[in-house]
Amino acid sequence: MSLEAVKDYFKHWDKEKDIIELEISSATVELAAAALHVEPEKIAKTLAFRGLDSEYGILIVAAGDAKIDNKKFRHTFGMKARMLSPDETLEQTGHAVGGVCPFGLAHPLPVFMDISLKRFEKVYPACGSSTSAIGLSIDELYEFGKGKDWVDVCKGWGNTEEN
Repeated sequence: MSLEAVKDYFKHWDKEKDIIELEISSATVELAAAALHVEPEKIAKTLAFRGLDSEYGILIVAAGDAKIDNKKFRHTFGMKARMLSPDETLEQTGHAVGGVCPFGLAHPLPVFMDISLKRFEKVYPACGSSTSAIGLSIDELYEFGKGKDWVDVCKGWGNTEEN
């Protein structure tokens, strides 16, 4: 059902035909990279966190090799980074863990893009299921994902010590 919501969502841009439906799981960064034959860092993973209010969360889209930096997250959002449970993620996004993406959301959650993605021309986010993805430019990801802002809340990506 969630894949169908994303397909309907992408019809607005005539991009639903660009969704890649896989015969194998792409539920983790490593599985998605292997299934799509790309480097793991080019997988755009979407992480769901508790928001400032108790009703809805926020989404962070980051490169596959990035990890949330708690200090940066707290500095940026003024709160501790606490991920939603799998059930909460499904309820708030409409997507099960393994297929979470910023497209076709069940609720209008704020979406933030981490700067770890900016080093790539093209990335591959999920499309609502653990066997789907789409290749998008960074600008397309930001537009179609309704990015609210670029943030720097991750560490461990790339070859620099600064992140």
